[in-house]
Amino acid sequence: MAQVLAIDDEQSILESLKEILEYENYEVDTAFDGEEGIEYFRNNRYDAVFLDIKMPQMDGLEVLDKLMEIAPDIPVIMISGHGTIDTAVDSIKKGAFDFIEKPLDLNRLLVTLRNALEKKNLVKETKRLKKKVSQTYDIVGESEAIQHVKEMIEKVAPTDASVLITGENGTGKELVARWLHEKSPRADQPFIEVNCAAIPSELIESELFGHEKGAFTSAYKQRKGKFEQAHGGTIFLDEIGDMSLSAQSKVLKTLEEKKISRVGSDKVIEVDVRILVATNKNLKEEISRNNFREDLYHRLSVIIIHVPALDERKEDIPLLADHFNRLITQEYGIAGREITDDAIEALQQIKWTGNIREFRNVLERLIILGGEQITRDDVKKYAQPISG
Repeated sequence: MAQVLAIDDEQSILESLKEILEYENYEVDTAFDGEEGIEYFRNNRYDAVFLDIKMPQMDGLEVLDKLMEIAPDIPVIMISGHGTIDTAVDSIKKGAFDFIEKPLDLNRLLVTLRNALEKKNLVKETKRLKKKVSQTYDIVGESEAIQHVKEMIEKVAPTDASVLITGENGTGKELVARWLHEKSPRADQPFIEVNCAAIPSELIESELFGHEKGAFTSAYKQRKGKFEQAHGGTIFLDEIGDMSLSAQSKVLKTLEEKKISRVGSDKVIEVDVRILVATNKNLKEEISRNNFREDLYHRLSVIIIHVPALDERKEDIPLLADHFNRLITQEYGIAGREITDDAIEALQQIKWTGNIREFRNVLERLIILGGEQITRDDVKKYAQPISG
């Protein structure tokens, strides 16, 4: 049941609000002046507030400022008389959700309150999801190698420099790309990821630059490419070492001219995109084999960030184990497991060829198949893939 606070110096208004809202199954507290209302607000958890603008001692705008300081996510609906409409508009600029005029209209009042509560719930859910996403994409570790990566991200993220991210499969190159985007001025714009190794060479140009209807046999309708979708934001080309030479040429041209053309069209489209790329290949060796363009390499590798293998930072395994223990048990809705010191030692003795990806899978297996306490014996028993 939602809890509502009403603050007004007119007793009749307070009584009307209380009667109407309680009839609609809301819990209602009333305050006769601003100071009393602030005290109520500070000591209770409300879902919404009705606040009169014209009150003695402390007017509604002053009270609104205080409420915003205490809990800015709680929607405040201003109550305005005929002479305070301009002030009501000012209150919206200060953070109020909406305003309703006196005399109070029952339907308007209830609709405004429902909308305010829906917005509050939406904000709450968005924060929860953002917290979950930030946990999922956290870069965990305090080793010298991973601290260097974090320092590089902090320095490079605010710029528009192209970044080449290198490292073995499963080390977390995508995480580095995501954090470069999240800590950049483009954070509120799209982050578009393309796995170059997963797209057939004959389709990669259409995927990146889009195509017009009829450009090729299966082009039944016009399609925007990934560069267009990323306009204003960041494009992350994963496994760029697997990209065809033809597509490489177009990517180079896009970087130089900041323009693209869809397959089957001569129309030029301007794009504002920051480019991040990753590979587990040695691109200099690929250049010597004529598999990768040297000029493109130099454009992409303004900054190079190498993500260390897990075997190069085994001192981070206790932190990683704790991180994935919390993350996985939350996903399953179960209690966290106790991981014993000898289990951690056993995990540190394993050669992690699949790096962080493999480590997470092993932790998930231990959580599912082990008991409430994960021991060295559990690691020996379950750390390797289980055959039929």
